[in-house]
Amino acid sequence: MPTDVELNKWIDQLQSSSQDDRLVAVKTLQHLGDDAAIDALIIALKDNSPAVQKIAITAVWELANPVAVTPLLDCLASPEAEIRSEAAAALSELITTAHLLLLLEKLQQDDINVQLAVLTLLRKIHDVQSLPALLSFFESPYAQLREAAIVTLRYLNQVKHCPPALVLIHDTDETVRRSAALTLGHLTDAEVIPLLTQALTDPDWQVRRNAAKSLAVHSSPNALPDLLSSLNDDHWQVRKFALQALQQIPNPQLLPDVIKTLADEAPDVRKEAAIALGNLGHPNALNALQQALDDPDRDVCIYAQRAIQKIQANFSLCDQL
Repeated sequence: MPTDVELNKWIDQLQSSSQDDRLVAVKTLQHLGDDAAIDALIIALKDNSPAVQKIAITAVWELANPVAVTPLLDCLASPEAEIRSEAAAALSELITTAHLLLLLEKLQQDDINVQLAVLTLLRKIHDVQSLPALLSFFESPYAQLREAAIVTLRYLNQVKHCPPALVLIHDTDETVRRSAALTLGHLTDAEVIPLLTQALTDPDWQVRRNAAKSLAVHSSPNALPDLLSSLNDDHWQVRKFALQALQQIPNPQLLPDVIKTLADEAPDVRKEAAIALGNLGHPNALNALQQALDDPDRDVCIYAQRAIQKIQANFSLCDQL
């Protein structure tokens, strides 16, 4: 533990007109890690040197004193991206549910950097009370804010119905549509499945992939025709996740289409096809799976073998019954 004299020496040096002196002081105070320096370090958060500010942020972060939350929130408005990033990282560990109202207040600040950071921080709290504030950002003129808001909605576990969020699956910005497609996997509005199946034909392949991911969560038989069409998608990731969705809703009618994907150029797709065939459990898939045992990709061979064993075990059990 440093003595009061030693500590005060470095605290006083934070007032020096020399940036080098202040850097030495703030680095030393960080190393000492004494909570008695918290007030001085908070003052250093407003130093005119970004280098001093950044070390001060790290120092108060390491002290983990909640009194630093409010001044760190002020750092989110810094013109320096590095300062904003360090402050956001510190806040992500320091904020608690007790800071919800403070975050919502900051969200009203007309600064896109502050708003983006706070929308992200709200994901750490998971409180449905933030929903009204989120809704206002769904119509923001800034795509970054619309995207951040639709992602944060995903973290509000209690929200299962949110009609205003559904329209973002048709947003003009592809990054917003990508996140909206994933968020719809967490909502149960009646329109969700039709919207996700429509998104399987979006011009952006990442939107199509994310729509398939969400349809795997919902496991809706109504999505079968569109998921089957996605097995012919130009992008292998869309085909992969379409197969994962089909694994959740096994239907004997899928057999011919899924067998074809065992010959897909992408090994990840062939692996998912083997899993899907195992879930279907139909003996007509055994021949194709036997051929897949010679696949050049080891994972495909492993999952083909598992699928064969699963089908054989299933029919062995049926014979016993």
